[in-house]
Amino acid sequence: MKFRFAMVCSSNQNRSMEAHFLLKRQGFDVSSYGTGTHVKLPGPSIREPNVYDFGTPYKQMFDELRRKDPELYKRNGILPMLKRNLSVKLAPQRWQDNAGDGSFDVVFTFEEKVFDMVIEDLHNRYQVLMKTVLVINLEVKDNHEEAAVGAKLTLDLCQKIEAAESWEESIDDIIVGFEKQHRRKLMYSISFY
Repeated sequence: MKFRFAMVCSSNQNRSMEAHFLLKRQGFDVSSYGTGTHVKLPGPSIREPNVYDFGTPYKQMFDELRRKDPELYKRNGILPMLKRNLSVKLAPQRWQDNAGDGSFDVVFTFEEKVFDMVIEDLHNRYQVLMKTVLVINLEVKDNHEEAAVGAKLTLDLCQKIEAAESWEESIDDIIVGFEKQHRRKLMYSISFY
């Protein structure tokens, strides 16, 4: 069975986009989102992030940061990340504004607070379709190396879910097997559209 997957992280678009990039290359039907009020990328200091509105094209962010300080943004991985992102889609999208049409079967988050936000958002929506959606949190540190590891783990889990005859009946076994194999704890919940 073919599923539609969504990848959701906070506001910097690294973990969700790394997973989106890998799953898309593997032929999965996947989208990615952020949950913050703006897209925040590291700046010259912790008190000076680069802040963009959702919908700002990745190319615009890339060009702007390359003009500001190409060495800094290359060294901290932001330019390569933006280059990857623009090969995946035009611009970052916000979960709360774009993902409520009931089109996803499985939603992945990469930190507990985002998991909670997605669950709350789904519960606050008017549930017309009564279609189930599986929400899984795989805790992933927000750096480029961990995002790459998290993307591979997400791919593995997506493959296991798609291979199941009925994910509703086998999700507990899939989660337990994944946790044993990878020594990573998952949180999951079933919600509705």
